[in-house]
Amino acid sequence: MKRLIILGCLLFSQFSFAQEYSAREVERPKLVVGIVVDQMRQEYFYRFHDRYVEGGLKRLMHDGFMMQNGHYNYIPTYTGPGHASVYTGTTPATHGIIGNNWYIRATDTDVYCAEDSLVTAVGGSEGNGKISPKNLLSSTITDELRFATGKRSKVVGVAIKDRGAALPAGHLGDAYWYDSKTGGFMTSSYYHEELPSWVEEFNNKKLVSKYLDQTWETLFPIETYIQGAADDNEFESPFKGKDRPTFPYDLKKLQKDNGGLGMISSIPFGNTFTVEMALAAIEGEQLGKRGETDFLAVSFSSPDYIGHRFGPQAIEVEDNYLRLDRDLARFFDYLDREIGKGEYLVFLTADHGVADVVNYMKSERMVTSGSLDSKTMLTELDAFVGQKYGSGDWISSFSNQQIFLNRELVSEKDLSLVEMQRAVADFLLRFDGVKETYIADDLRRYEYTTGFKHLLQMGYNHKSSGDVMVIMEPAWLANASKGTTHGTGYTYDTNVPIVFYGWGVKPGSSSRYATVTDIAPTLSMMLKTRLPNGATGQPIGEIVDAK
Repeated sequence: MKRLIILGCLLFSQFSFAQEYSAREVERPKLVVGIVVDQMRQEYFYRFHDRYVEGGLKRLMHDGFMMQNGHYNYIPTYTGPGHASVYTGTTPATHGIIGNNWYIRATDTDVYCAEDSLVTAVGGSEGNGKISPKNLLSSTITDELRFATGKRSKVVGVAIKDRGAALPAGHLGDAYWYDSKTGGFMTSSYYHEELPSWVEEFNNKKLVSKYLDQTWETLFPIETYIQGAADDNEFESPFKGKDRPTFPYDLKKLQKDNGGLGMISSIPFGNTFTVEMALAAIEGEQLGKRGETDFLAVSFSSPDYIGHRFGPQAIEVEDNYLRLDRDLARFFDYLDREIGKGEYLVFLTADHGVADVVNYMKSERMVTSGSLDSKTMLTELDAFVGQKYGSGDWISSFSNQQIFLNRELVSEKDLSLVEMQRAVADFLLRFDGVKETYIADDLRRYEYTTGFKHLLQMGYNHKSSGDVMVIMEPAWLANASKGTTHGTGYTYDTNVPIVFYGWGVKPGSSSRYATVTDIAPTLSMMLKTRLPNGATGQPIGEIVDAK
C-alpha cells in the first residue's frame, strides 16, 4: 500500500510538472491588438509629439519598443500589399497581393485585392459585400494563432476599408468593414450567414449620422498649427461645395456632395468611429476574456483619405493625428481596465507612407519635384511600338507603374518578348521624371539584394506582375495636381512606425534597419506559433530576446 501511495505521489508530481511546463511553454497574452494606421509616416511620432497626450502615441513611444528605422522592402507601397505584408511576414512576390488592383492577362480585366465574386453581402449593400481573403496566397499570423490554439482563439478584423479588415483577419478570422450606403459595419458570406447581434446593435446606434452633424474644427487655436503650410493654400484639394481647403468644415452641410454617409472616411471622426467598433468587438466577442489568446486587428483608414486630399504639410493632417492620439489613449485606457495592464500586446505600424505635394515642394524651391504626364507617355509609347513592330494593340495595361504587353499578340507575330521588353524600357527613359526602368525577364532570372531592383523584385509576382517596371525620380508623381499619393520605394513612402507595447515588451528603441515583414515573425516568437507559411522576415531580436 505504501509503495502504491509513493507511486501515486510520483505520478501526480510528474503530471503537475508536465502541466506547469506546458503552461509555461504556451504562455501568451490575453489579447493581441494589431494597429495599422493608413498612410502614417514615422516622422509623425516626432513632428506632432509636443501636443500628444501621455496615454496615446506617447505611451507607445516611451513605454514600448520602437524600431525607428522601419521600412517597407518592396515596390509598390499601397494599402492592400501593406496590410498583407504586415500580417504574412512576406512581400507581394510571395503573398500575391501586388497592388490594390492589378491587371489579369487571362481575362483582360482588373482584379481588386480583396475581391471574391463567389460571396455575397451580409448586413450591408450588395456592391460592397463581395469581399474575402481569397487572393491572399500565404497564411497570416492571425491564421497561425488560430491553428496554434485548435481554433479556440478568436480573430476579428475591423476597418473602414474592406481590405484593411479582410487581409489582416486572414483566412480563419472574421472581418467587418464600413458600408457607406447604410452607415454601418458589414461582412460577407465568407465569414457569416448573418450579421452577429452585437454588430447589429452597434449599427443601430447610428453613430455616423451623429458625427456628420458636427463641425470639424481644430483642437487648438489654428494659429498654433505651425508644422507645415498655411491653412489656405493652392496645394490642397477642397471638399466639394467648399471653395477653399480651410477650417472650419460644416459636415452637415458638406456631406451631401461628398459621399453622404461615406464622408466619415475622410474626416478624423472616422478614427473615433473605428475605435467604437473595436470596443464593441471586444465586448461582443469577449476578446481577451475567455482564457484564450485572441487577436483584434484594427486599421485606421481615415488618415489615408485625409492625407491624399490635403498632403502631409496640411493642418488637417496634423489635427487628424492629434485627434487620433486621443482616440488611442481612450482605447488603451479601456484595455487597461478590461483586459489588464501588461496582459495585452499591441503593435502599431502603417501600410505605407506618403509623398509631399508636388506643387508645394516646388513652391519651396525644391525644383527636383515634378509631375509625370503618363497619358502623353503612353500615347508616344504606343506610337513607338506600332512603328517598330507593326500596328496592333501592343500595350494591354499600365497600372502600378508597370507596363503589361500583349503577350498573345507578341507570340502570334512570332516576336521576342524579352526584346520588346527591353525596347519599351529603353524608350521610356527619354521622359522627364522617369529615373529607371527594369524588365520582367531580368527580375525572373537574377537575384538582386540592394537598390530599386531588389525592391521591385520583392514586389514582383511571376504570375501577376507586368513586363516593364518604371521608377520615377525622387519627389515626382504621376499626373500630380492637388493633393498627393504614395506607391514608390523612396523613404517618404517606406519609412513607417514599427512599435510594440505591453505584454512581454521592455521599453526602448533602435535605429537598426528593420522591415514590416519582421512584424509577423516577431509575433510568432512571442506567441509561440508557427511562422506564417510564406514568411521571409526575421524576428526583431531587440524585442523577443530582451530579458
